[in-house]
Amino acid sequence: RLPKAPGGRGKDGAPIITFPEFAGFSDIPDEDFLNVVTYLTSIPSLEAASIGFIIIIDRRRDKWSAVKASLTRIAGAFPGNLQLVFVLRPSRFIQRTIADIGIKLYRDDFKMKVPIIMLNSVSDLHGYIDKSQLTRELGGTLEYGHSQWIHHRTAIENFAMTVKTTAQMLQTFGTDLAETELPNDVQCTEELLSAHTDHHSKLKDELKLAVKQGATLLTCIREPVTRSANSKLSPDELENVATVERLLAQLDETEKAFDQFWTKHHLKLEQCLQLRHFEHDFREVKLTLDNLMEAQAGFSDVGDSVTRVEHLLREQKQLEEKGQVCKAQTLALHGEQLIQNNHYAVDSIRPKCVELRRICDDFTNETKKKYDILGKSLELHQQLDKVSDKWCEAGIYLLASQAVDKCQSQEGAETALVEIEKFLATAKEHQLSNPKEILQKLEDVQEMFDKRQVSLKKLAAKQTRPVQPVAPHPESSPKRASPKTTRPECVFFFHVCFAKHYNSPSFFSFSHIINELIETERVYVEELQSIIEGYASEMDNPNLVHLIPSTLQNKKEILFGNLPEIYEFHNRIFLKEIENCIENPELLARCFLKRKEDLQIYEKYCQNKPRSEALWRQCGDSIFFQECQRKLDHKLSLDAYLLKPVQRITKYQLLLKEMLKCSKNSEGTAELEEALATVLDIIKSVNDSMHQIAITGYEGDVSELGKLLMQGSFNVWTDHKKGHNKVKDLARFKPMQRHLFLYTKMLLFCKKREENTDGHEKTASYSFKNSLKMSTVGITENVKGDNKKFEIWYNGREEVYIIQASSVELKNTWISEIRKVLTGQLEACRGRTQNIHLHQHVRRWGPVLHSVPSQD
Repeated sequence: RLPKAPGGRGKDGAPIITFPEFAGFSDIPDEDFLNVVTYLTSIPSLEAASIGFIIIIDRRRDKWSAVKASLTRIAGAFPGNLQLVFVLRPSRFIQRTIADIGIKLYRDDFKMKVPIIMLNSVSDLHGYIDKSQLTRELGGTLEYGHSQWIHHRTAIENFAMTVKTTAQMLQTFGTDLAETELPNDVQCTEELLSAHTDHHSKLKDELKLAVKQGATLLTCIREPVTRSANSKLSPDELENVATVERLLAQLDETEKAFDQFWTKHHLKLEQCLQLRHFEHDFREVKLTLDNLMEAQAGFSDVGDSVTRVEHLLREQKQLEEKGQVCKAQTLALHGEQLIQNNHYAVDSIRPKCVELRRICDDFTNETKKKYDILGKSLELHQQLDKVSDKWCEAGIYLLASQAVDKCQSQEGAETALVEIEKFLATAKEHQLSNPKEILQKLEDVQEMFDKRQVSLKKLAAKQTRPVQPVAPHPESSPKRASPKTTRPECVFFFHVCFAKHYNSPSFFSFSHIINELIETERVYVEELQSIIEGYASEMDNPNLVHLIPSTLQNKKEILFGNLPEIYEFHNRIFLKEIENCIENPELLARCFLKRKEDLQIYEKYCQNKPRSEALWRQCGDSIFFQECQRKLDHKLSLDAYLLKPVQRITKYQLLLKEMLKCSKNSEGTAELEEALATVLDIIKSVNDSMHQIAITGYEGDVSELGKLLMQGSFNVWTDHKKGHNKVKDLARFKPMQRHLFLYTKMLLFCKKREENTDGHEKTASYSFKNSLKMSTVGITENVKGDNKKFEIWYNGREEVYIIQASSVELKNTWISEIRKVLTGQLEACRGRTQNIHLHQHVRRWGPVLHSVPSQD
């Protein structure tokens, strides 16, 4: 029989291993013996094993040779720390005597560093080890069943392997989850979520089985104590319990860590599926709305009759129902809900929500405009149906009732003229507010009246030879003109401006742009008014003073700049002037030209904008602004509305460009081009001034340098001559990066610097480095070797600055502006010289001229 560990302990807690009597002990292979002993020494805890093992060798029925073989094998192969070796010597007299002699002779051969105690009987053993720690075969009371011990140890080893395998499976699955790339479509995301969920469920089942296995094993080990209250577990059994509990705790920790990781991964997969559904719906809705917007843009027909207009209104209604505006709005709300739920793809969802809102607003606005146009067209045609037939029939009846023979005399002709003029005067009573097309019948009647008036005026002015009365010939009635042409003379129903433009192919788009300009101008004025009344004025409200942060106290002018001045100009002047252009489109360009100087107020506003933004960043989150926004029911915060003036001046530029496209090569194009140039000049002036206020380190007053003409960044090399020595900075091939400001009196060289402000975007500043008076500089337009370079030199080339532009076009623009400045200075100098010579001439010849006698 092999060695065994029944679970007993020495007085100091050392684990006991017994070697029972076994005649074939020496026949056990060394490898098997080593494996068994190694396993037995691994069972106790590290603390118990560190005390050392007690070995009991029972050889009472064996010979000395068996004792020697056992000691030899233990000495050579025992893997643990030994404390004592007890040997129950052979009980027969001869073998006992041989054993006593042999142990004395061969003790050193065993090479054991621990005592070997030879015992005659188990009674002697009881003097060293308590009976309760020895099995019955050694005279003790320790209950030990070897088959049960093997069963428990096998179950524990299997459970440990199960725990290890389960942990490896969970780790492998967790690694796969972490390395999984999220799909880009709904179907793949659903399949991935389903696969991962199924795999997770299977692993959870494996965990439950493992936990159940451990719990069952723990119950089996504790069974003796459960069965009998007087029973106690041996130290080895207690360690078995501790081992199983440790494995169960390890399994529980592994499960908790896995569940925590799975919760995060599952949430991300669900959010990914939500995102893919949102993106899919977004693409469908956007495509539908874009197609409908395109169809709506091509829906230019306004109808030529009441029936046609009513049919167009029904089509527009159907188009609106297909618009899916409600679905788009619902989808935008869903996207905002995802953002509120801390979705991981906020940066992808938010722009789509904004885009959906914009598309819905655009579609709704365009639909409203179409309804307005068709409504006015329907009103027009309904009035035309009522008016045209009645008025035209009365006119034809009047012409037919005027006897031709009575009109041959001057008096008869004058009477007929008076009748016609009275009838034409009634046309004013039937004028329409916004006609779209002149009915041919009205044109025919007008033409008839025109011809009759011409004839009667000739008769009333001068009588000629008698005219033989002739009955009206059917062919003398006016011919119906082509429906594609319209006579500009037919203006008795409509305002002059409409008659001038409605036949133009681009009239309706031109009219649309004017209407858009006026409508957006009205909205702009209303928004400015809401900002001033809802925010600026509220800063003076005593009921809200306690909500205003200290950083905002007495800084209303900084936050709002000259916004009240902009509002007054647009509300009292500019809006009314462009509203007059509804009837006089040709005056639109003149509005911008006339108000060129007034529009410079935007330059002052933009110059203050950096200070306003800096102040907003300090106090934009205050309760005061939140309360004001709530009262105004604004969807956007104040800083978005403070950008409106900047956006408005850019809007003028875009609308004027569109008008130019519509009115190309027609009357008023030159004025529109000049108006566009005016707005572009204002934008450039605003942009330049924004750069100018960022100049630092200049000790003078930049306002004294004249008008800022140009500004931009260049590569600059310098070449200075000092006395007879020439110092070339050109030797360093790397150019200086300089930002140049060209004024009428001075050229400034600055170095551009960019700084981060409180985590916001970088702001540029320009550190002053050098300046050149324009009255003392010269220019060389071309530099050999590079067509983007030019030279500016100073004091007879004592200082030469080689400047490289980013493009030839930019270089030519700067050269042109510098040449204009130098030419203007030269002409001014010549004018001063001529004045000086004239004054000298007068002082010299004045007395002589006064002394010359008069020729008279």
